[in-house]
Amino acid sequence: MKQKLLLCGAAAFAALFLFSGVMLGRQLADQKQSAEAFDNIADMVVDETEPDSTQHPEETGETEPTAVLTSYEKYAAVYEQNPDFVGWISIDGTNINYPVMQTPGNPDFYLKHAFDKSYSDYGVPYVQENCDLEQSDNVVIYGHHMKNGSMFSDLCKFESEGFYREHKTIHLDTLADYGEYEIVAVFKTVAYSQEGFKYYHFVNAEDEATFDEFIAECKSLALYDTGVTAAYGDKLITLSTCEYSRTNGRMVIVAKLVVPSAEEVDADAGH
Repeated sequence: MKQKLLLCGAAAFAALFLFSGVMLGRQLADQKQSAEAFDNIADMVVDETEPDSTQHPEETGETEPTAVLTSYEKYAAVYEQNPDFVGWISIDGTNINYPVMQTPGNPDFYLKHAFDKSYSDYGVPYVQENCDLEQSDNVVIYGHHMKNGSMFSDLCKFESEGFYREHKTIHLDTLADYGEYEIVAVFKTVAYSQEGFKYYHFVNAEDEATFDEFIAECKSLALYDTGVTAAYGDKLITLSTCEYSRTNGRMVIVAKLVVPSAEEVDADAGH
């Protein structure tokens, strides 16, 4: 009887070991496939400057590209591949450099789907369904916190003020324009809880007081003072990912669109 129990235990252990191996192999394959897929998508993005094909450098005396692309031209191939594509988000010095999707009629679709719409645990960063990238006062963007450091995992590095000081700017390009945002606040909260800050409910301000109330709440929860604030009329983005120090924890970054001053616009126009 004892020998039978030992054999059964060994068989169960072997089955568990085999199952764990299969799951690990599947996870690694998914990780590799996801990385390769995003590399292929990035290859579709056209450089912001392209040489003028109608003239040779020796004719113009110029060796650098001179034709500046519009945002739509830069990302046209990505959009043609999948019309759910609405923008591209990146933060210099981090792993965050991804397409951004939106499916208003099918919320959270890209939580568990890849860019090609196949199932994926990695998903793709996506915009909350009731946000308008060009019109909303606040655009909420979600991304997974993956253990391998991909997707929005690097948002959690902003818990460190020192890291923030080296990475103050977020880039979010849409099909309409290039966008640069400066960080207003970094904070942690919890989802699915009465105690948590429901930052995702703020999309359009009813009035100035509503806008100011949202910013005040962000500032009150902030892990440190960025020295940046926002006023009614500013356009915001809110980046959200899971944060594992608490059940249903979230790491959230709120940033505002940087609008060039009138002097800067005039100076650029004069060149």
